[in-house]
Amino acid sequence: MTPEELRNRTQQFALRVIKLTSVLPKGTVGDVIGRQLVRSATSVGANYRSACTSQSTATFRHKLSIVVEEADETLYW
Repeated sequence: MTPEELRNRTQQFALRVIKLTSVLPKGTVGDVIGRQLVRSATSVGANYRSACTSQSTATFRHKLSIVVEEADETLYW
């Protein structure tokens, strides 16, 4: 998979999660979970794009570890 394909996939992932959260039940629980879910899911793609512009391998690895953390958080929510 190329970096461009992964950029597109992470963006599509974020858009699908946004669509999913729009049908959550209205109320405190739905709002809190929805906000957290959108925040972590959209962060996956944003942080991946940031990793792709890293100036060093160490920075790339660090930023990619953040991507993994955000993906795991999204799975949690």
